[in-house]
Amino acid sequence: MFFKNFEKTVIVLLLSFFIIPINALAYSDKVIVGGENIGITLNSNGVLIVGVYDVDGSSPATEAGLKTGDIITTINDNKVKNIEDMALKINDSSDGTVSVGYLRGDKEKTATLKLYKDDDNVYKTGLYVKDSVTGIGTLTFIDPETKLFGALGHEIQEQTTGKLLEIKDGKIFDSTVTGVIPSSDGSPGEKQAKYDANKTTGDVAENTTKGIFGTYTDKLPDKDTYKVAKPSDIKTGKAKILTVLDGKEIKEYEINITKVNKKEQDTKNFVFEITDKNLLEKTNGIIQGMSGSPIVQGDYIIGAVTHVVVDNPHKGYGIFITNMLEEAED
Repeated sequence: MFFKNFEKTVIVLLLSFFIIPINALAYSDKVIVGGENIGITLNSNGVLIVGVYDVDGSSPATEAGLKTGDIITTINDNKVKNIEDMALKINDSSDGTVSVGYLRGDKEKTATLKLYKDDDNVYKTGLYVKDSVTGIGTLTFIDPETKLFGALGHEIQEQTTGKLLEIKDGKIFDSTVTGVIPSSDGSPGEKQAKYDANKTTGDVAENTTKGIFGTYTDKLPDKDTYKVAKPSDIKTGKAKILTVLDGKEIKEYEINITKVNKKEQDTKNFVFEITDKNLLEKTNGIIQGMSGSPIVQGDYIIGAVTHVVVDNPHKGYGIFITNMLEEAED
C-alpha cells in the first residue's frame, strides 16, 4: 500500500517535522459509519481439508500425508476451485489414485491419494472438505469516495482448524437480527440472525487479521459521515457503539474507554467497558455478531469492536479505524 511504503521511506522526516502530506492517505477523511448487521459468505482459495475418516479400515488421507488445514489446489495437475470441481476431477481417475497438489501454510506440496469405491461405485477419499463459510457480523464503515467497506475488525477463521481462511472472494448480504442470547462470565452470547442471499450489498476481496474488506455494491446509505480519528485523537472516557439487536434498527449504546494503547498492534488498540444499562439488560455485555460495530467519540469514528474479555463480557477491545482503512486500501 502507498501509505505504508511512504511511511517507511520518509520516517525520519516525519519524526523531524510532524507533517504528513494530505495525499499520503488514500482513504477519505470522512466515512459513512455502519452498524448494520450483515450476512457474510466467503469462498476459500481452493478446497480446505477440515477432517479425515477411515475407509475400509485404513486412512487414505493419513497414508498420503494430508492433514486438516491443508488447502487442495490441484487434482492431477488440474486446478480445482471448489468441491464440485474437485469431485469431477477425482471421478475422472482411471487407476484408483490421484495426484493432489496442496498448500500447507505457504508451502506447495504434492501427494498421491489412494481412492476407494463404495457399494454405489462412488469414490471415497477419506477427506472431509469445505470450500466456503457463512456467518454474520457488523458493517463498520463505507468510504463514500471509493465505496470500499470494512467489517468485523478481525479475521474470519475456519472453525475446524482455527486458522485464517484464505479466500478467493465473497459477498455480504442484507441481514435481520431475530434474537439475542446474552453473554455470561466465560461464555460469550450471540446475535441470532437471518440473511437474504438475494440482496447482495458488497463484494468481499480480503479476509485479514483486521477484518474483511471489499467494494460496496449497493446504493450508499443516506447517512451522515464522521471524521476519521487518528490514534492521537482518541481519548479515555465516554464513547458510543452502533449496532443492531432487533430487526434492522441501528442504535447507539454508551461505553467508557479505559485505555488507549499507543503502541502499534493489529487489533487490540484500546480497551472499553459497556456502561449502557439497556445494552447490559439485553446482552449482558459484548456478544458474537457485534464484531465490527463502529465506535464513535464526538464527531469522530475512532474504531470498531473486535474482541470480548471472555471472563468479563462487559469489557472488550477495539481496533483503530485507521488500521482498518489502511488495510482496505492495501
